[in-house]
Amino acid sequence: MAEKKPFALRIDSETMKAIEKWAADEFRSVNGQIEWMLNNSLKDAKRIKIKPPQKK
Repeated sequence: MAEKKPFALRIDSETMKAIEKWAADEFRSVNGQIEWMLNNSLKDAKRIKIKPPQKK
């Protein structure tokens, strides 16, 4: 697993409420939801490589 780096985020309350609702709808933590959102945005912008699924 990749190393995780702590990061403080300042965000307005309306945006936070929307993220909290979305996270609850997806059964994720708020942190997990923000991480998922960032990864999807980076992939869409072709800023990070898409990793192929791991074989089990």
